[in-house]
Amino acid sequence: MKLIGWAIALAAAGLTPAAAQVPPAAAPTTAVATATPMAPAVVDHSAPAMPAGMVMPVTPPAPGIGVPDGRMGIQFQVTDLGREAQAFHDGPLLWLCAVISAFVLGLLAFVMFKFRRGAHPTPSRNSHNTLLEIVWTLVPVLILVGIAIPSIQLLRHQYSPPKADLTVKVIGNQWYWTYQYPDNGDLEIVSNMLKEKGDVKAGDRFRTDADGPPLLAVDERMVIPAGKVVKFIVTSNDVIHSFGVPALWQKMDANPGQLNETWAKVDRPGVYFGQCSELCGARHGYMPIVIEAVTPAKFAAWIASKGGKMPGAAMPKPDATASADPAAIKQPVTNQAATAQN
Repeated sequence: MKLIGWAIALAAAGLTPAAAQVPPAAAPTTAVATATPMAPAVVDHSAPAMPAGMVMPVTPPAPGIGVPDGRMGIQFQVTDLGREAQAFHDGPLLWLCAVISAFVLGLLAFVMFKFRRGAHPTPSRNSHNTLLEIVWTLVPVLILVGIAIPSIQLLRHQYSPPKADLTVKVIGNQWYWTYQYPDNGDLEIVSNMLKEKGDVKAGDRFRTDADGPPLLAVDERMVIPAGKVVKFIVTSNDVIHSFGVPALWQKMDANPGQLNETWAKVDRPGVYFGQCSELCGARHGYMPIVIEAVTPAKFAAWIASKGGKMPGAAMPKPDATASADPAAIKQPVTNQAATAQN
């Protein structure tokens, strides 16, 4: 009877398919791939050369441009509006402040010396000098008018932007930024601060010198074309943030439920750093902003690499063999530490 049982077991093993005896993880998939006919590729000759999904090389920041370097005064400006504001600040406004400060200091020194107790043991009882009162009322008014004229001109240039070539919606979150490109196929990227090498797990991305300084580098930069007018629509998903990039002369509050607008026209390619300028919570200091201005051709390639499209270009046709399962839809890539730091 034992011999009959062994014979039946051996016969059953011989009839079992070989594929069923291999663990699922080790089962080869090449046979399925070769048996399935490949759909013909759709070639769009109007699209940029960079295919979707390719990562652009990280452009290192230029020393002294767009990045804080410890200098006194305003950062190097890369927009006409910023240069106009810097010329007003470093020119008549700074000289006027210096002259007024020197005059007040001299006046105090003169009064302290001339009307000291040793020179005038009995103080004067005179008051109400009509000429003096007219002078110290009229002169400050003239000074304020002199400051107001160029200030109003600067405000008019800042809040009367030309027609925009690109619109970017900037959304503040606790504590990261989201950038949407409605003109480019509703493209959206999420920007988080990059951590240092010792603060991440093995294999995760960390900050390098090419990304930027510590606490200012991000995993996803906002990319805009140089020489084009970019309109920023700034808002928030939670609390009040502030979108500020000093080299672009930009600082606009991001208020929940409200859309604020500002604009910039960067005249040179480069990488420009900023930070949230509003106390928005515990991780306020870990919410940097990085804007990279590139040539229009490189901008179009970047849009294609993110799966977007340029205005007027056709979107790539979907693959007929792609799965319709919602779980198989690729989700946007975020920073390796986005969950941990938020």
